[in-house]
Amino acid sequence: MGTPRIVDSHIHCGVQHSELPFERIAPLLAQAGIADACLFAPVEDIYDRDDYHFQDNDAWQRTRRAANRYLLGLAEQDASIYPYLFVWNDFAVDELRHPYRGIKWHRHSCEPEYHYDDPRCAAMLEAITRRRLPVVLEESYANTLRFIEQLAPEAVIVIPHLGGLNGSYRALESAGIWQRANVYADSALASTVDMRHFVERYGAGKLLFGSDFPFGTPAQELRKIQRLDLSADEYGQVVGGNILRLLAAVTDR
Repeated sequence: MGTPRIVDSHIHCGVQHSELPFERIAPLLAQAGIADACLFAPVEDIYDRDDYHFQDNDAWQRTRRAANRYLLGLAEQDASIYPYLFVWNDFAVDELRHPYRGIKWHRHSCEPEYHYDDPRCAAMLEAITRRRLPVVLEESYANTLRFIEQLAPEAVIVIPHLGGLNGSYRALESAGIWQRANVYADSALASTVDMRHFVERYGAGKLLFGSDFPFGTPAQELRKIQRLDLSADEYGQVVGGNILRLLAAVTDR
């Protein structure tokens, strides 16, 4: 078996409110031997995370669109980049006309909330599910359960940090979330203890390598995967095979 193709499935990249241009990221990937990257806009380019009562407006929608389109532009120049659409409360389903390869759906419990009862939310989730776009879902514990069990039960879900910011790994396990066939986890900033338990219980086919740059470093987070003592086949799945399989299933309809 040859050297596996390594994909960092969790990187923040943007140039408006954060200094995270791809030119800063590319050398770190090359140094770690990582071939491909899934890129999300930084939260700071999507909404005002410091204002719990934040209300969306035209200016923020323009900033958000520019942040997402920046990633599309990078992907046009480099086939090893997979741009994700960061969704917020405008639920801009028309953006799915563009070749995004996944979805970022993110908030913390102290931050402004998604308007889940907005009919546009249901329309967006239906379109995402139909296209088989993997959704990197970072939400409160209660909203994570609601999203997976009620709002988008058939969507492809990737819970980052092995659930560390979605209520905790063990809480999601107790709720039966990891057992669901359509739910995956990424390894970004997670402990090797939880990673080993996850692989042993749910299989290497459900774990995706990610660094969460700039909060984690690609090389350091990859070394954590290497310390798991996985078989060659399991290692290949985790560091790239799993996310490439999910990306290959995305459809434009």
